[in-house]
Amino acid sequence: MNRHFLLAIALALALAANAQPPAVQPQPDQPAQPPSSEPAPPPGKVLFSRDANSPPDAQPASTQSPSAPPASEDSLAVTDAERSALTFTAYDLDVHLTPASTGLSIRAGLTVRNDGASPLTRLILDITSSTHWDAISARPNASSAVPLKFTTHLVATDADHTGAMNEADVSLPQPLAPGASILLTALYSGTIPPSAERLERIGAPADQAESEDWDAIAAGNPGTLGIGTALRGFGNVLWYPVAAPPVFLGDGAKLFQSVGEIKLREQAATIRLRLAVEYIGDPPEAAFFCGRREQLVAISDDANLPVAEASGIATAVFDPQPLGFRTPNLFIAASSANMTGTPANPSLIAAITDRYDALPAYSAAAALVEPLLTDWLGPRPLTALTILDHPGQPFEDDALLVRPMRADDPAALAPALVHSLTHAWIRSSHPWIDEGLAQFVSLLWTERTSGRAAALNALQDAARPLALIEPESPAEEATPATASAPGNSLATSESTTPAGASLIAATGDAFYRTKAAAVWWMLRGIVGDQALKQTLQAYRSDIRLDRDPAGLQHTLEQISRKDLAWFFNDWVYRDRGLPDLSIANVTPSQLDSRNGLPSGWLVAVEVRNDGYAAAEVPVTVRSDTASQTQRLRIPAHSSASTRIVFAGTPELVEVNDGGVPETQTSVHTRQLVLPGR
Repeated sequence: MNRHFLLAIALALALAANAQPPAVQPQPDQPAQPPSSEPAPPPGKVLFSRDANSPPDAQPASTQSPSAPPASEDSLAVTDAERSALTFTAYDLDVHLTPASTGLSIRAGLTVRNDGASPLTRLILDITSSTHWDAISARPNASSAVPLKFTTHLVATDADHTGAMNEADVSLPQPLAPGASILLTALYSGTIPPSAERLERIGAPADQAESEDWDAIAAGNPGTLGIGTALRGFGNVLWYPVAAPPVFLGDGAKLFQSVGEIKLREQAATIRLRLAVEYIGDPPEAAFFCGRREQLVAISDDANLPVAEASGIATAVFDPQPLGFRTPNLFIAASSANMTGTPANPSLIAAITDRYDALPAYSAAAALVEPLLTDWLGPRPLTALTILDHPGQPFEDDALLVRPMRADDPAALAPALVHSLTHAWIRSSHPWIDEGLAQFVSLLWTERTSGRAAALNALQDAARPLALIEPESPAEEATPATASAPGNSLATSESTTPAGASLIAATGDAFYRTKAAAVWWMLRGIVGDQALKQTLQAYRSDIRLDRDPAGLQHTLEQISRKDLAWFFNDWVYRDRGLPDLSIANVTPSQLDSRNGLPSGWLVAVEVRNDGYAAAEVPVTVRSDTASQTQRLRIPAHSSASTRIVFAGTPELVEVNDGGVPETQTSVHTRQLVLPGR
């Protein structure tokens, strides 16, 4: 699923046209402590306090919010360096939703670290422009808080669907040293109605803008069948605090790059949510947060009233978990899942929809895909794929898929489901494995249903933009996570620049999806199907392999009995760009007949690689009726040769079949001119 499809269209349109010092200041080498994680209050109690000076789990003396400071007229010369310096290492969110008014009130316990090079005298925090800051305080310990002075101003940005963010400039009485962390409590409130302002202002048609920007707290009764609240997070709607420079759709890929960078930086952060949803009539039944599902527990204000007139509050608690490579997202569903599936595995899909006519089609589509996933990844999924029926462009988070459902031919639905079902079968904390595998399995499905040529064409079409964004010269540094990878003796670098970053530090989906899928396809060609299948099934069943950045390589080498350090160093642990291959020389020589067998030809093929990445490609000799293939590895800035015995009259030499992306074409051919003919 490419959730940026319509944003890319819009991009094209745009191109055309109060102050006491905390008692305790953490030191740079002091680990960040997450906010308090005490158990949630029992049913019937207020879920969170609106008093910024009380501990996170304390009950409120009053739910009245303090007045927000007035917005300033300018940004007070806030720099992008200040915005980029903060990394959030823990979120503790208490969220109160009032869907009848599209309203929300949030108490956010935050742990932030200064990852900049200089001490910070202020903190810059951002939320969607349809909300306002109420209070911000520092928390030197779990039982006290110190109010902090702050001013606010609106900043234009396309990281939020409104086209702007409400930015708080928070004064610190003591500078926050590089590497040091501070605990904060922030109160903010407002509304999140639908908005497509950012797309409309750059000329996107209204229907496309509404299809892409569907984030909102739906007005009305959350118990009405369907998805009420739908909040995808940074890059769509800033419903939780972030710290990020303003980015715009008309400025290349900077918006998506910024989203990827923050996801990568904060994937180790912990996040907890305590949720309260007001309702009238039927209560909502389920909440989905960061791909996880929890049942909402309804507490009625008056159990004696008829259901249609009764009001109350529905609550759920999501315990602390690592955030992972995602933006925090929240969905409220009105009804519990309608389980569908196949007789062989009845838990492939759990769908929430009122389109009951669509359920058999999705179940049948999942049944079509199941044999492929079972063959490559293992006998059964780790969990069912949950589909939330919701209009607009699709969105996914692990085994959660949000998309419009319809009754359709199962064969037409299967290509879209195979990607998401892969996430239900195998998971990884490394985006290039997690997302790249899903793309790779989609190519396998194309190969199985339409043939190998169709799969190679799909791979080439997807990989073509890589030649435009890959660096012209290789990256000379490895990322910190891979400095200890086999054969890697390079110096480390903190860079997450899309061009020149290692694949495991990539922040753009062109790398961790498209290039990663090509990497999986190349590994398949190098080690073979069976070795790769065994490796993937071992990987998904052993968490230790996921924790070790080189665990996949080691396992694949052991199973295939091949040295793969050259490949992982050039394609995964570093970004060497793409190979640039050409056929340097072809020499056919006729063989004498022996033992009564007809004579054949010995075809010597020399291949040149002017790129910085080594490549192993198929070299094929063809005639009208036969072909013979050998694999050849060509080091960077080198030549390599192979000789192929061909029984018959060779007519054509082909180098690379499109399975290895290159700087130019990925298929090279030369017609043979045979001596004496």
